[in-house]
This record gives sequence, structure tokens and C-alpha cells, in this order.
Amino acid sequence: MKRKIIAAIAAAVLIIKFLPCCQGYSAEKPAVSALAAVVISADTGEILYSLNHNKKLPMASTTKIMTALLCLESGGLDEEFVVDSEAIKVEGSSMGLQEGDIVTKYALCCGMLLPSGNDAANAAAVRIEGSIEDFAVLMNERAEKMGLTQTFFVTPSGLEGEGHGSSAYDMALLAAEALKNETFREICSSETIKLTYGNPPYDRWLKNTNKLLSMDDGVYGVKTGFTDEAGRCLVSACQRDGKNLICVTLNDRDDWNDHLALYSWCFQQVHLFQPDIPESFETDIVGAEENRIILKPENADLNITTASGELSDFSWKLISAPFVYAPVKAGEQAAELQIAFKGREVRRIPLYAVKDYEYLNISSENKSKKSLTDRLFSRLREFFA
Repeated sequence: MKRKIIAAIAAAVLIIKFLPCCQGYSAEKPAVSALAAVVISADTGEILYSLNHNKKLPMASTTKIMTALLCLESGGLDEEFVVDSEAIKVEGSSMGLQEGDIVTKYALCCGMLLPSGNDAANAAAVRIEGSIEDFAVLMNERAEKMGLTQTFFVTPSGLEGEGHGSSAYDMALLAAEALKNETFREICSSETIKLTYGNPPYDRWLKNTNKLLSMDDGVYGVKTGFTDEAGRCLVSACQRDGKNLICVTLNDRDDWNDHLALYSWCFQQVHLFQPDIPESFETDIVGAEENRIILKPENADLNITTASGELSDFSWKLISAPFVYAPVKAGEQAAELQIAFKGREVRRIPLYAVKDYEYLNISSENKSKKSLTDRLFSRLREFFA
């Protein structure tokens, strides 16, 4: 009898060991300590978990997601310049900037996203727009274009100002947009980065405040934040089995564990879906023998993380200039395919010419054809009609 009991216990242990819930998955929807939280598909924006996800709250240094994105998009990332001496006089976390330091925009982005330098955010804002106030205008213009309805920026650092705040859902959408920038993703996923700056510049290491990067191999960002008013704020992104999710918690005293618990539950709610798009596309070409150019995607990764997966939820359209002009070589990109989920863009895929499209050859052998000029004006009339 004793042997049977021991055998039954051993069998139960083996069964439990291989249950999904004991492999980082949870059968029950987790409760979190946050005032607001959300988990979305990084591809479609679908909400998988929600707690006050549209409630506007202070979001502390997660603000720097927008600041860093705008800085990266402003160009000239490797140009050296001297930081503004007044901009770097700011309280809180720092990348250690001193008056007279020589930096680059790239270094400032690293300083924002790793040690969460308020000095880096202010220095970048002044460099790009001339003042913190004007940079805040730029931040809010971009937020409006992204459709962030509960977001208002006052400072580039996240230190509170009158009305400064966002919602968990808006911050998730912002993170999804920022992660499309490869340089942003590379920086925010790094646990440490070696940089050269100062006066004179010298080598130093910056360390990321995001502990999730070492707690879960799938985590690849994004940004921590803390102030007395906002509490602990965290925006993270995670990939498992090719599926990508973004999690945001605002004012959460147990954010590390809450994010891991939310990922364990939410990854069970999604799957990878590949929309069945046409194999080729056509658009007008001007100046070639043919009137239409045939385009195809090349090695397109169309796996999209979704909880729906209904083909009717997806749509696509060709994005190109009003006219494609000859010559176009085989393999040359001539347009893009925009894939949308319920009207929201989720992916853009380059489209390439399937063959060479040379200039129209007007010779004695084809005098009956319209001249290049005639064809161009004809196409213009059709377009504007």
C-alpha cells in the first residue's frame, strides 16, 4: 500500500512538472498592484489585459520614450556638440553631464533610456528645438498624430508639470511606435552600453535601470520611471515563440513581478497569424513600354501577433508615389504594401519590381505609339480626373 502511495505521488509530481502553468503560464487572470495597467499585441494594438487603461496618470520617466524617439528621428546622431549648461541643471536621475561636456544625440538617447538621465532629456530637447517648451510642443504634435488621446507632455524628462500625464494604453501605443525604430530598440534592450563623452570625452559605461531585461530572456525593453507623485512606472516589451507583447503599469509597487505574471497569462491569449495577401501587385509606370509595373514582396515576415486572427480584420493597400517613373531595375523597391488591422497600420512591406522596366524607345519601328510626352500628359489627366 505504501509503495502505491509513493508511486501515485511520484506520478502526480511528474504531471505537475509538465503542466503549462508550471512552465511560466498561468490559468487565472492575474491581479496586479498598479493603479492602471494594460497589455497589448505589439503588432495590432489589441488589448489583452486592462485595468483603468484609459485613465490619465503621471508617468514619470517613461516620458523619455517619446523624447528619445524624437531625438533619434531628428538626424545627425553622431555629430558632436557641447551640451547647454542650463538644460543639464535638473534634479533626479542623471547620465552625469557636466558644463562643457561634448556629446552626441546618440549618447543622449542612451543616457535617457538606460540610466534615465533627466539631464540627457533636457539637453536633447534644447539641441533639437532650442528650448524645453518648444520641444514639448513637438512632443504633443507627435502624440496627436499617433492618436494618443489621453496624453499631454510638459517636460521631456517626465518630471511633473501642470497637466503632464498619459494613460497606460497610450504609453503602450507609444512604445509600439518607438520600437519600430531599430536604433531605439537596440538601445532600450541593452543592459549596458559603452559611450564616449565629456570634456574632454572619455570612455564610460551606462547601466540600464530595467531589471526585467535580466529576469526574462524574452524582454527587450522599454523604460522605467519613478517620482513621488507617479510611483513606480514601467513600460516593457517581450517576445516568446515569435509573439510580441507590450505591457505598461502605472503606479505599481510590485512592477517587476506584475509584468512577468501578466506576460505569463497574456501570451496564452494570442497566436501568430499570417494574412493571406496576393502574391503580386500592379501600379502605373510612366516612361516605359508597359503602362503597369508588377511588384512582389520579398521574404516578407507577415507573422502578426493577434488574439483575433480573422482575415476580415486585416486589409492592405499599395503605398507609392502618384507615378513610378522608368527606368526601374529588377529587384528595385518601387512601392510599399501597408497592412492594417481594423484600420490601424501594423506593418509596411517593401515591394520590388519583378523585372527591368526601361525607358520607352521611340523609333521608326514604333511610330504608331504615343510619344513619351503624350503618354505622360495623358496619365496626368487620368490621375487628376
